[in-house]
Amino acid sequence: MLHDIPHCYWLYTGNQRYTAPFFDETISQCKSLPENSFPYRSLSTLDILPSWGAAMESAPPTAFIFHVSRCGSTLIAQLLGLPEEHIVLAETPFLDQLLRLPYQQPNIDTTLIAKALPAALQLYGQKRRGDEKHLFIKTDSWHFCFYRQLRQLFPTVPFLLLYRSPDEVIQSQRRRRGMQSVQGVIEPELFGFDKDAIAACSLDDYMIKVLEYYFTTMLEITGYDPHSLLVSYHEPVLQIMQKIAAFTGITLQESELQVMQERSRYHAKYPEQVFQEPASTTPLPDSILPVMELYKQLETLRSRL
Repeated sequence: MLHDIPHCYWLYTGNQRYTAPFFDETISQCKSLPENSFPYRSLSTLDILPSWGAAMESAPPTAFIFHVSRCGSTLIAQLLGLPEEHIVLAETPFLDQLLRLPYQQPNIDTTLIAKALPAALQLYGQKRRGDEKHLFIKTDSWHFCFYRQLRQLFPTVPFLLLYRSPDEVIQSQRRRRGMQSVQGVIEPELFGFDKDAIAACSLDDYMIKVLEYYFTTMLEITGYDPHSLLVSYHEPVLQIMQKIAAFTGITLQESELQVMQERSRYHAKYPEQVFQEPASTTPLPDSILPVMELYKQLETLRSRL
């Protein structure tokens, strides 16, 4: 933002592929390039994006990955990024800023955002090698709040809905809290929460409310959206990848599946570490029971589908 007028800062990326677990890590890597060492930064107004995006030869969006957090979404994004013809955007800050802009600037022209967001994907999905075919967009978990807006912009693009048992999500959040799990970091209006009411919640109770929103939304989506696919954390990794490939129309070679199987042994966020999830026996509050029921409904629905 510059004097309440939306602006974009530009960064030279060279031939850097977006393979880091999160997109902000890619940004940090690119900042060290000599082309980005000048004292002045390039910027433009937001309304220039549609014309610039239209001039790009880009890979079209193949799927959006929605998730409840701590449910294997980072690993799935990492595996999808292994083939060099795939581009994966993993929780891209600029896309989040666009979506949340009306909550920070209520007077912003929302039609500008509706044009800028697809254009941003054209720019991020630019065919820099020339052989890129598929673009996967891993959302932030709170982007369930923008499901209808994204579906309107991309009416037939597959939406993958990744989830995990709420009690396991809470236990993981206790070890390291995400942005969506602390009151006030993400605008409460996104979830329809009353600011004063949530201020008194414990961290666990607040995250349970967020998960209740996520699971309720997934149940609604799967009820009427034929382009959505439920994916459970507890499905075998290769089964998940084959299911995603079939649903999105991509082809995964046997050699790629073997590489994916090996990569899945390691931590999604710390690829050099073999994955081991510490056990937790700390009891959870009774407030989790309603969202556990929603989880069971979702599991029943997935088994039928």
